Amino acid sequence: MGRNRNHSLNEMLVSLFNHVMDMEGQAVITEEYKDITNNDMHIIEAIGIEAPRNMSVIAQKLHVTVSTLTINMNGLEKKGYICRERGQKDKRVVYVTLTEKGKKAFYHHRDFHKKMIKAIVKDLSQQEMEILCRCLENLNRFFEPEESSQGH
Repeated sequence: MGRNRNHSLNEMLVSLFNHVMDMEGQAVITEEYKDITNNDMHIIEAIGIEAPRNMSVIAQKLHVTVSTLTINMNGLEKKGYICRERGQKDKRVVYVTLTEKGKKAFYHHRDFHKKMIKAIVKDLSQQEMEILCRCLENLNRFFEPEESSQGH
């Protein structure tokens, strides 16, 4: 019985991942944003709308190298989604902010995620919400780079 449940759970997780990626791509990359990819949208999300972020912080948040991120940033800058500026104190540090166009894309992406969360939790009791959060925290810990390699 447990093995069948594990198999079903695995199939459901794989299916959910694929659906989220497909639906996000369809919902987020609209006619207005056809010049960027879903990956670009996640970079825009990682930059955020608060204070300027440096490249190292953004790369760390996305679990990529700064050199990989730089390639994507070049495209986003050319398309008018981001601005990069060198630090005043340390010229080696590059700070990134979203332009108005980038902020608009950020809010567009955020709205998709808000709708998705609302659909997930609409019929859940408080206790079910706590269980769901605990399950997702466990799943997130499993995927964390440092910790997932230890003890698995």
